[in-house]
Amino acid sequence: MFKKTNSDAATAASSKIEVTPAMFSSAPVKVSAKTGLVMAFFTLLVLLAFGVYGSPKGVTFQLNEAGTWLSVPDFTVSSNAFSLLLGGILGFVTLASTALTIANRPTPMWLSLFFGLVGATSLLAWLAAGASVPLPFILSNAVVLAVPIILGALGGVMSERVGVVNIAIEGQLLTGAFVAAVVGSLTDNLWLGLITAAIASALLSMSLASLAIKYLVDQIIIGVLINVLVIGVTNFLYSQWLAGDGKNSNFPGTFEIVKIPVLSDIPIIGEALFANRVTVYITLLLVPLVWFMLFRTKLGLRARAVGEHPLAADTVGINVARTRFWWVTAGGAIAGIGGAALTIGNVGAFGREMSGGLGFIALAVVILGRWQPFYVSAAALLFGFAIIMRIWANQVSPGIPTDFITMVPYLVTLIAVAGFAGKVKPPAASGQPYSKS
Repeated sequence: MFKKTNSDAATAASSKIEVTPAMFSSAPVKVSAKTGLVMAFFTLLVLLAFGVYGSPKGVTFQLNEAGTWLSVPDFTVSSNAFSLLLGGILGFVTLASTALTIANRPTPMWLSLFFGLVGATSLLAWLAAGASVPLPFILSNAVVLAVPIILGALGGVMSERVGVVNIAIEGQLLTGAFVAAVVGSLTDNLWLGLITAAIASALLSMSLASLAIKYLVDQIIIGVLINVLVIGVTNFLYSQWLAGDGKNSNFPGTFEIVKIPVLSDIPIIGEALFANRVTVYITLLLVPLVWFMLFRTKLGLRARAVGEHPLAADTVGINVARTRFWWVTAGGAIAGIGGAALTIGNVGAFGREMSGGLGFIALAVVILGRWQPFYVSAAALLFGFAIIMRIWANQVSPGIPTDFITMVPYLVTLIAVAGFAGKVKPPAASGQPYSKS
């Protein structure tokens, strides 16, 4: 008597059925042993280089700034003894990862992140032998530097979850940085600069989405061309316009630092999370919001279904092209906010190619974080830490070659993706064009 419409069918299907990669895999995949081997290598490195052959000088860890209501005293330990202790912890994590591999179970992402955190702490203790480690300063700067990576990676997650590979994150970050600086300077309104940065990057993403979805152009080629185009255009405008009129068109300043009472005085994390600029607070809101949209709403369920099996999604009435288009566009807007964080959220002016490869690091973070917003954000923090390390390490250990310190973030990217990501499985339809015909 009653005919079920496509919309009704889509709603019924989305409330009962979730399309997952496991539904379309023919055989279980053997877990790679790479993660355990990489962990074993770094465990030996910490035990031998930082511990046995490390300096016995004391290293002081500063846990909070002076004058806070919740004051925790600094503590001093022997650099090599502390590294030996941390090396032992890394050894236990390595054994746990190896046991999981033998049982053909992947190493949990949180365990890999914990391994990275302990290893980074041992590196700090080794570098600062005979000096002090200002943990609040390092963590707060790591968070600020990680914000563009987090937001760019969130844009990548949103694109790839619906099946569109977004290589253009670098261009989206650069677009957001340029537009935020220029609009913020011309209007003397940083909020307007932030909003227009998101809109500009969203429009850029629309071109990516249109070419990839409607005209079925190779997504990798589109992304590369967009990156090259944005670099060329922004470099031209910078040299022909901003360089000669920087005071009026490229001097927006930055958002003021906003301290949240009580919370900003928490040792170690207080200054990083609760005494920062608005771009950091926006990031802290967007990460759980994107996670909730993807994994706790029907809208996110349909998006993931489109990214896993677009034909099945189309069969139950989901508009594949429209879903992909708007998710890619929204992801571009978020990446644009990440670009604005480079200028009005950190530096205060636009510079030539100032994204400096952060978009490509964001791509690596998407893979390392296994397309999950919280894991992606945690992985991005490790890269933010690697970036601040090249600045701080040059101050406490000036004997380390500057070129080596500069390549640390990219070296970490290679190690993380090759060693810790393992055989991660992206959304099944990622990078594959879809056409009803």
